[in-house]
Amino acid sequence: MTHRREFLKATTAGLFGISLLPVRNKLRLKVQRQVKPLVISTWDFGIQANAAAWAILQNGGRALDAVEAGVRVPEADPNIQTIGLGGLPDRDGHVTLDACIMDEHGNAGAVACLEHIVHAISVARKVMEKTPHVMLVGEGALQFALSQGFPKQNLLTPSSEKAWKEWLKTAHYHPVINIENQLSPAHHDSTYSSHHPGDSFNHDTIGMLAIDQQGNLSGACTTSGLAFKMHGRVGDSPIIGAGLFVDNEVGAATATGVGEANMRICGTHTVVELMRQGHHPEEACRLALERLVKKQPDYARSIQLAFLAVDKNGTIGAYALQKGFTYAVYTPDIPNRLMESKSIY
Repeated sequence: MTHRREFLKATTAGLFGISLLPVRNKLRLKVQRQVKPLVISTWDFGIQANAAAWAILQNGGRALDAVEAGVRVPEADPNIQTIGLGGLPDRDGHVTLDACIMDEHGNAGAVACLEHIVHAISVARKVMEKTPHVMLVGEGALQFALSQGFPKQNLLTPSSEKAWKEWLKTAHYHPVINIENQLSPAHHDSTYSSHHPGDSFNHDTIGMLAIDQQGNLSGACTTSGLAFKMHGRVGDSPIIGAGLFVDNEVGAATATGVGEANMRICGTHTVVELMRQGHHPEEACRLALERLVKKQPDYARSIQLAFLAVDKNGTIGAYALQKGFTYAVYTPDIPNRLMESKSIY
């Protein structure tokens, strides 16, 4: 009897070992599966930004470092009047910057209404890493940036000052849809000739999302906000869940367009939650926009708002209210290509 019990115990253990082995292998394969690195960003100037981010990703660098390095490129370009140095000012002549950053652990940092510092995104990262807070604003954000060694400088370039003084003649406020592409370096010489001298410019954002070789996600978003806005106005770009949201278990999303519209629907958080429910990133972006259209159809027709998203598996999607939203994609299979999203209108 003893021998029989031992035989049955050994046989049963052996059977369980055989039956569990394939399951363990499947689980192990799932954990070890690697997503190819990628970086995506909004608008035409995303091409140059992506190149800087890709240099980090292809060498095994962290997605967080990649997105910071990427968006620093347009921040430092005085010919791009929607971000950082050279950004168009508010109606009082102040260039104020908004930015946020978020890593794979859910950590986040942001600055709003920041003056005199070119790289708002790097200040936002310092807020995330060096303080117990998520957001610093205005004079407090500037004091913190200076304490961290960031140089203080005038962000109002001669061309942006000229545009502001021209606007002051009428103070006419009428945002132009998709002006960010017309304000890219390729269109810079004709920026003002194609619009009414008093038109304001639909200032816009670079939002960037990346996945590194470890399969981790991070994102960054930075802007100088609506041109000729009221002093103190803050848009969606520095708001976690509006301008940017990252969930390493699901995916990430960023936004561009009129921030007031995006903040009303917490757009990027909405997009990520829709992806969590199983929606393709493109569909998630569209469904989020449809919430705004349903609530305020006339308003939605008059503005631009767009979302760009990627899920944990590296599937990319984008959608806009109006035609003309472009985004840049850089993967091992797609070497930094500009694409245009679908739109509701």
